[in-house]
Amino acid sequence: MRVRLPLGCLTLLFLACSSAPRRGNTVILASGADLQSANPLLTTHPLARQVQRYALLVTLVRYDSTLTPVPYLARSWAWSADSTALTFHLFSGLTWHDGSPTTARDAAWTLDAARDPTGEYPRRRDLGDVTEVTASDDSTLLLRFAGARSGVPDVLTDLALLPRHLFDTVPKGGLRQAAWNRQPVGNGPFRFVTHEANRRWVFAANKAFPTELGGPPLLDRFVVAVVDEPTTKLAALTSGELDLAGINPAHAEFVRNNPRLRVLDYPLLFSYAMILNTRRPPFDRLEARQRIAEAIDRRAIVDGMLFGFGTPATGPLPHELERRISLLDLTASRLPGPLTPWLPDSLSFELLTVGSGEAALEQMLQAQLAARGIRAEIRQLELSTFLDRVEGRAREFDAAVLGISGDLALGHLARILTIAGLRAEGGTERLVSEIADSLPAIFLYHARGVQGINRRIQGITMDLRGELVTLTKWSVRGER
Repeated sequence: MRVRLPLGCLTLLFLACSSAPRRGNTVILASGADLQSANPLLTTHPLARQVQRYALLVTLVRYDSTLTPVPYLARSWAWSADSTALTFHLFSGLTWHDGSPTTARDAAWTLDAARDPTGEYPRRRDLGDVTEVTASDDSTLLLRFAGARSGVPDVLTDLALLPRHLFDTVPKGGLRQAAWNRQPVGNGPFRFVTHEANRRWVFAANKAFPTELGGPPLLDRFVVAVVDEPTTKLAALTSGELDLAGINPAHAEFVRNNPRLRVLDYPLLFSYAMILNTRRPPFDRLEARQRIAEAIDRRAIVDGMLFGFGTPATGPLPHELERRISLLDLTASRLPGPLTPWLPDSLSFELLTVGSGEAALEQMLQAQLAARGIRAEIRQLELSTFLDRVEGRAREFDAAVLGISGDLALGHLARILTIAGLRAEGGTERLVSEIADSLPAIFLYHARGVQGINRRIQGITMDLRGELVTLTKWSVRGER
């Protein structure tokens, strides 16, 4: 029997109430929240960053399935003899969707904007040792570093490039007000069509996307539908109104039993943590942060809520990163020194989270803390309000449950320290040690992705690079 959706949840989405065959060569993917922004200089939303680098825009380089940097817009590169200068040679046949050529000057502008200390680029710290960015001609880009580098910076696989000619009149510090954010002009395999806030993003295939960069996508349209209520998302997936949707692990077996659907799970560089604001009571005291860490049963969370689709966090690094960067001795969470006695009724705080549903994780945390005499009051907020309170200038929060998208350079560790009110200084080992010793964040678990997928969609691969890594190769069975 067809599951009926609450009136108004999906009926206003593009083609969302048509049956799957009538959608033709269009794929609709669910997102639990709006994509925040199409601008890579402003975005922390993990799916938004993927839309930027795999659909709307391009990056200089990208990772292959072994996480090795391979050419993309930059077709080749070379290091200076002392490894302090990196020269990229860019593909010269790519145009922006308004017809203007994509050049090395666009890349230089984007990198300089990302490095600007007055800007908001979330990974600015990862460009901290870049001393100069120069475009000597349309296809040559030079980066100079303060010291020798061992390889292409990870951030260059993540930072999608922006059109300089549409931003050069934007005043410094005014990126959030740029007209481009409302009508983004890209140069990637998909063109922007429309955005309805908190409802949908629609993209159409760029049939002129060069073969040298992968060629045009096989789909005609790609739609991101904003569906924040898990049961609504599941109902729309099983009824055929959504093609792909992240699902609650508890629903995986239900989805597997539907002959029209399949379940795909895959590793993520994505962790959940409770960030503690060290600027204000009660978490300005290490003892309070220690009590929170001691009270959390991570295994119970993974077993009770994730059904095995995740691992308890012993520190800030997922196992995939531990193996890659050989920081095993630093990754285990540890409580520094003996705990200072704390009265059972002396610790209470507000716990912020995103959403409007049942907040299963937060309720489990609340129950675990209550068993130790700690009172946590859950407050659910819409995404933009949550980000404003947690990452805005005022930092108006006690504690917040945050999903943290990782990166191979571990730049996300500096972000965690900054949000919590501690200084993010030194190299990677120093950041890992600071998080382990000072406990600005209580890491809960490292997630695996769990997607329900309509079997009509072919060509999907999902891995550490993200859900959309093979988006241009997705196809609809019977449409090609």
